[in-house]
Amino acid sequence: MTTIEITTLTSSPETLQALAEILVETVAAGGSVSFMHPLSPRVAEAFWSESLAAAARGERVVLGAFDDDVLIGTVTLLLDLPQNQPHRAEIAKLMTRYSHRGRGVATKLMQAAEEFAVRQRRTLLVLDTATDGGAGSLYQRLDFTLAGEIPDYALKPHGGLSGTLLFWKRVGSTGQILAVAEG
Repeated sequence: MTTIEITTLTSSPETLQALAEILVETVAAGGSVSFMHPLSPRVAEAFWSESLAAAARGERVVLGAFDDDVLIGTVTLLLDLPQNQPHRAEIAKLMTRYSHRGRGVATKLMQAAEEFAVRQRRTLLVLDTATDGGAGSLYQRLDFTLAGEIPDYALKPHGGLSGTLLFWKRVGSTGQILAVAEG
């Protein structure tokens, strides 16, 4: 595999199609990313179209991992949070194509999301992942702290209930945390 390049994604027909393919593939394989199987490409593309429009408004950033010119993974950093939470961001929709799993793609995406969060003066990252088949071990390797588990949180894509694990991580410097808290 060539060097993985991480970049901020913007809307284009090619990007929307590639993101939709990754989302449909993830859901079909049982990934708990807010959708049920079977997920139509049209619904997946509409989701990403809305997500990238929110990114264009500065409400989030959608990062993509590329192997040459092929989109092989994505993660979203949600930035549009309530007024009393300007210091926080939420990680969402971390997905890697199954053909590229186990090659460090998710780790690189998470590191890029963390770096972006720090540049945006965010000092606390939060996320959740399914207890069944989720990425809990990845987040623990990346120094996220497990806050707890909520049972029966969501339906699995193929049916049945799964709990969710809640994680958090402080990022940036202590001075940055104080500066955000003060205004």
